[in-house]
Amino acid sequence: MKTAIKKILPAKKLPKTDREQAVLLGLIELYLKSGKPIGSHTLQENGFESLSSATIRNYFSKMEELGYLKQQHTSGGRIPTEKAFRLYADANLHHGIIEGQQEELLEEILKKETREVATTLHRAADGLSEMAKCAVFVSSPRFDQDFIQDIRLIQLDPQKLLSVLITDFGLIRTETVYLDRPVDAPFLRSAEEYFLWRMNKGEKPLFRQEGEAKMAQRIYNEIMVRHVVGYANFPEEDILRTGLSKLLAYPEFNDAAALANSLSLLENENQMRSILRECAKQNQMICKIGDELCPYVPPGSECAIIAIPYRINQTIAGAIALLGPMRLPYRNLFGLAQLFSEQISRMLAASVYKYKITFRQPTGNGAQRIEQDEILKTNRSILLEDQSKEER
Repeated sequence: MKTAIKKILPAKKLPKTDREQAVLLGLIELYLKSGKPIGSHTLQENGFESLSSATIRNYFSKMEELGYLKQQHTSGGRIPTEKAFRLYADANLHHGIIEGQQEELLEEILKKETREVATTLHRAADGLSEMAKCAVFVSSPRFDQDFIQDIRLIQLDPQKLLSVLITDFGLIRTETVYLDRPVDAPFLRSAEEYFLWRMNKGEKPLFRQEGEAKMAQRIYNEIMVRHVVGYANFPEEDILRTGLSKLLAYPEFNDAAALANSLSLLENENQMRSILRECAKQNQMICKIGDELCPYVPPGSECAIIAIPYRINQTIAGAIALLGPMRLPYRNLFGLAQLFSEQISRMLAASVYKYKITFRQPTGNGAQRIEQDEILKTNRSILLEDQSKEER
């Protein structure tokens, strides 16, 4: 989707009311590029040569009275208000543009089908964040037919372990396990070999004593049951987020309080889910600016969010959101978000078809808990061990 940037029409061809809006939109365009207050002479030199500086100043005064512009200093230029950004976003919501190599870069990331759908979703979100210079968060369904590829044990203290599960789809899940007695490094190595043996990925290890073998079995059972319980009980969408450091590049977030207000949203998964669910429910791109984000962020937080749903086989599977300051290149981000949604939808649809992957939506907070015995007997596609001999 490539759309040429449209130059604002010369003011002399417009009726007065349209001329005033063109002046306002032109000022916002310049401010988005420069980040500096815009004076009448600067605007005149950038597409409004047919208007005198006095006429432009009159328009500025009127728009300041209407709440679209403000001045930081009496003799300084004007900057847009939240109300002006809202008008600008509404005017361009369906007229997004793609710049430079953005389309080619996204196609390179999502150019082929893959079993590693979770890894690809993460990598695509990283790429989107890099292009948009914004923080990105994404809601995702739960993909089935996912095998555990590897397990690592990290000793936190003599009687506490961190288990790291790596799945075939590229997911990484961690669990903390408490032990009834201390263990050492040789035991951990043998325990990891035992886990791989249980998953048909190696030889059965030799433990120094029978008690260690029983402990390894107990740890394995504990980790696996927790994993299956977590996979089967899926009350809320998985959330991934990336690009938080991109916010540091904006002068608007040099103030610690402003940055903390924006990061408070990214630290609260329930709030992120609420925004993404609203977007999915509306089944269209949404844009929230400034105080429209209350109560997700405190009042006065000068940030904005652009969100859009994505699909798998025409079914809405989740949503993607970009978070940045109010001074965002809205037209480009609208186009980029639309392109990302189309590309990720195409890749996921092709991947789930090619590799016969199914996916599930959340069951809701009221989902019935599945008991351990039922989990161990169930024939779901939540797999602990890949016993298939076929090459994938």
